[in-house]
Amino acid sequence: MLEKNKIEKLFFDSIEVKESIIKKDLLYSIAEMGEVVSQSIMSGNKIMFCGNGGSAADAQHLAAEMLVRLRPKNNREAIAAIALAQDTSTITACGNDFGYDFLFERTIKALGREGDVLIAITTSGNSKNILLAMEAAKSMGIKVFAFLGCNGGKALGLAEKTFLVPSDDTGRIQESHITAGHALMEYIEDKLLEEQFIHLSNQN
Repeated sequence: MLEKNKIEKLFFDSIEVKESIIKKDLLYSIAEMGEVVSQSIMSGNKIMFCGNGGSAADAQHLAAEMLVRLRPKNNREAIAAIALAQDTSTITACGNDFGYDFLFERTIKALGREGDVLIAITTSGNSKNILLAMEAAKSMGIKVFAFLGCNGGKALGLAEKTFLVPSDDTGRIQESHITAGHALMEYIEDKLLEEQFIHLSNQN
């Protein structure tokens, strides 16, 4: 019974954080991001995602939702997106040759183009490799958005738009990030379908 209570508390804590986000009216930034990203995609640009650890998994998850399929009912054309945590060879080579701090900055400089959008995902807002990527993106004319937690850290001052989770619990922050990420991807998909930039197909 004790273990069940611990699990139940975790669920209630997660719900409480999400309810706090709604009560504090923090979701408007998701719609704002969705509009900008949609316009970027329709202009021939792409979304780039970066994060560390669980946030790297979220970055890959959201990129896959765009490249492949987000909702089973919507078999549609691919949407240009990429997660900057590339293959293990790239990650380990950069870590060994230049230092892990420079991984995302280097990939941004190689793959990013003016008009693209970078979505940085960081629970602390202070990861050096994320901050360097954000700075590089801004210098290249790339729109910089951030999914943050705690007090936003240094990343708060580098992002044009932010989704800031009012919590300092890493697990609860990440749970809110992926919920917001899904909401943002659905917004983008709906917008692109509405504008007939992408089309539904009969592909299973």
